[in-house]
Amino acid sequence: MIQMSASIFYIVHKFIPKEWPRIDRGRMLIAGGAAGLAAAFNTPLGGIVFAIEELTRTHLNAFKSSLLYAVIFSGMTAQWILGPYLFLGFPKVDAVGFSMLGYVILFSFITGLAGAYEGKLILQLIYLKRKLKKPVFRILWVGLAGVALAFMFYFNKDAAFGPGKEVMINILFKTGEQESSIWLLLSRYFGAIISYTTGIAGGVFATSLSSGSIIGELLMDLFNLPHENKLLILVAMIGFLTGLTRAPFTSSILVLEMTDRHSAIFMFILAGLISSVAARLIDKKSLYERLEWNYLR
Repeated sequence: MIQMSASIFYIVHKFIPKEWPRIDRGRMLIAGGAAGLAAAFNTPLGGIVFAIEELTRTHLNAFKSSLLYAVIFSGMTAQWILGPYLFLGFPKVDAVGFSMLGYVILFSFITGLAGAYEGKLILQLIYLKRKLKKPVFRILWVGLAGVALAFMFYFNKDAAFGPGKEVMINILFKTGEQESSIWLLLSRYFGAIISYTTGIAGGVFATSLSSGSIIGELLMDLFNLPHENKLLILVAMIGFLTGLTRAPFTSSILVLEMTDRHSAIFMFILAGLISSVAARLIDKKSLYERLEWNYLR
């Protein structure tokens, strides 16, 4: 999603007539990535924070105008087509008091580790795939990956297929019969890893959020916690995404905008920070930083 949007912006930049004022390529790529995130989930603040936290890191002043224009126009276009919608609706959240604080820290830590391990496995499989020099071995890799993914989809009644929005909606609102299980978690977790290494990656944001929601529900079952309050489910989603991207504020703002649960904003930010600390125990750098280093090399 982010890569595709950035690529579209970059391609458009290439076709701008030479007599027109030229725009820096870096600005187009950063603006495209932020616009894609903002439009996909209807989260304009999430797109801006992601660009600041992950894509730019430095020299924000040089990019802020392009960034804001891109996010505004992409968000307005998405709302014009789809209307003002919340990606995940209004789940019931009760974040009052400190009774849930210990569980918030625990869930954030566990999901932060899980997200970081997913990024590490993705990178290790990419390194392994690059060692396959002959085309026949690369074709065999993709074929075996397709068979593995089909196997996962078949035995989960398509719950392991796609970005996982239906899984998240079901967990947050119990709209279907699909129950979270270890097998569903493993299918979504390793399905995302396998599909990413084929070269036709479907993105990591929505898939990470869905995996986090499953882990959150399984942990709630493990600790026998009431399922009416969905705070810990959302915390687990933030933790998993932060573990993969090392962008705690992006993850917090993203889930906040998806659900409009402003009463839990402090718990959300705490979850992002705790999971970021946990993820650094596995790898000091995020998946995006590792991929950037590999591409430049």
